[in-house]
Amino acid sequence: MIVTTTPTIEGRKIHAYLGLVTGEAILGTSLVKDLFAAITDIVGSRSTEYEQALKKARQIAIEEMTSEARLLGGEAVVGVDIDYEVVHSGMLMVSVSGTAVILSHEG
Repeated sequence: MIVTTTPTIEGRKIHAYLGLVTGEAILGTSLVKDLFAAITDIVGSRSTEYEQALKKARQIAIEEMTSEARLLGGEAVVGVDIDYEVVHSGMLMVSVSGTAVILSHEG
């Protein structure tokens, strides 16, 4: 499945728009607390452990979104937006949204 942040796919025409699709993943409280505590200790370096946790959460959210698009009969998701938000009790949410589409198969 093609997933893109752009509203179109170069060289392909969109045949039908199927609607908004979304996906979310939430990182637990202890990880987020540790993340923000570690930021003050890192100063100028990177924390691979937290980058991997965020990457995994992003991948889960994208998988949820593409699964929803497939259920609608979609072949691609365009206009994808990725957001990171701190939610209640210090939990971090990764959310993605886009528009599921069917691509034209005309030559």
